[in-house]
Amino acid sequence: MRTDPSPGNLPAREHLPATDAGTPVLDVVIPVYNEEKDLQPCVLRLHEHLERTFPYAFRITVADNASTDSTPRVAERLAAEIPEVRSFRLEQKGRGRALRAVWSASDAPVLAYMDVDLSTDLNALLPLVAPLISGHSDLAIGSRLSRSSRVVRGAKREFISRSYNLILRGSLQARFSDAQCGFKAIRRDVAQALLPLVEDTGWFFDTEMLVLAERAGLRIHEVPVDWVDDPDSTVHIVKTATDDLKGVWRVGRALATGSLPLDRLARPFGDDPRDRDLTDVPGGLARQLVGFCVVGGLSTLFYLLLYSAFRSFSGAQIANALALLVSAVANTAANRRLTFGVRGRGGAVRHQAQGMVVFGIGLVLTSGSLAALKAASSDPSHSTELAVLIAANLAATVLRFLLFRAWVFPDRRDERTSHVVASHRPASHGPVVPYGPVSQVPDPRGHAPFDQTPFDQTSYDQTPYETTQFRAGEAADRTWGDSTMQLQAVRPHDHDPRNAR
Repeated sequence: MRTDPSPGNLPAREHLPATDAGTPVLDVVIPVYNEEKDLQPCVLRLHEHLERTFPYAFRITVADNASTDSTPRVAERLAAEIPEVRSFRLEQKGRGRALRAVWSASDAPVLAYMDVDLSTDLNALLPLVAPLISGHSDLAIGSRLSRSSRVVRGAKREFISRSYNLILRGSLQARFSDAQCGFKAIRRDVAQALLPLVEDTGWFFDTEMLVLAERAGLRIHEVPVDWVDDPDSTVHIVKTATDDLKGVWRVGRALATGSLPLDRLARPFGDDPRDRDLTDVPGGLARQLVGFCVVGGLSTLFYLLLYSAFRSFSGAQIANALALLVSAVANTAANRRLTFGVRGRGGAVRHQAQGMVVFGIGLVLTSGSLAALKAASSDPSHSTELAVLIAANLAATVLRFLLFRAWVFPDRRDERTSHVVASHRPASHGPVVPYGPVSQVPDPRGHAPFDQTPFDQTSYDQTPYETTQFRAGEAADRTWGDSTMQLQAVRPHDHDPRNAR
């Protein structure tokens, strides 16, 4: 699992403005491997659909994964004939590797990909990317498992797909419905921050990206799609399923140990500037209460079992102190990870030390209750002792939650948010990042020229897919410092002359 530091907190989402600039709004990537027969019909159909329905400038990028047939030549010919098409060659296989390379180098603010068989109805493409353009969502996925989706495929693939998504829900607590649909989109600023954390280079790339995005609190938009299975698909189901299960284990282990800095992908609350200045607002109180109650219930049961065990060979006060000490360590660790979402080992010793102070307060309450019971009755029964301890622990639990929330695990999101807002400043726009040796191809419709890369001039090793250190919202070339891009409307009448913008 990658542990590369990510660029920092993402800025608040903003609507991508439609202004007079030549950068394509959307870059649709088609990863291919030995698809010489299907590539040209796919590109032509997709290009015709986008030209007819998409209201902004666009680009189609063919990402060839080390094909051994004539696929690279087909891609190069399409790029030479159609201004909006670009070819991109990698010398290593892997769909995830291809997407990482192209997305990391693209200058479009919205990045998408789809399979070459075009199993998904293209009418879902605009609904897929619209929430990303508007600033509503960070990622968008097509879902074949939605109730309103219409899917035609065999029983075997249906069973495998649903079983895989059930595994994700059970093991990684994934809430998105369809991880494997080859129809996804992501905002470029999110991709620049998220991709360095994604390790897989094959078919599990999608799942890993979605799981990490969801765990980081990014918003994932789902679009029901109409989907027709390709009977000639070359995907090896058994090998893919095996690799996916290995990926599930790897990601689950990394999330359990807290080795990923997912908190650096957090966004501030809302898109209204007033929301970013909110202070003293409790964050996630309801969720924390539920988590604390669950942990508290289990800790109380653990404490009572320990007390009963220690009471068999010691006095009530000693048994109470020992049981509280052991259960307090476990309680602090569980609340740290599950209730307050603190990951990693940083500050763990300090948190346990503060937990011991809280433990001392609980010890005073419970020991005082036992002393009062002893004064009232010289020989109380064991059941009476347990009842008194339960009542004392309830009072100590309320106090423990307040101290944990305000002192041991305080919410520091306001500080992070103010830092992000202060550093979120638009930068001047500059030239785009080329994929490699390029030639400028003019657009006959009046768009600014864009770079075209012949398939044999850019190797995978030359592709800058490893993201450089930068603040979220900046491109690798540091020519723009905002989560938005200057976009270009295809038709002049898209602008309202009455709008002062």
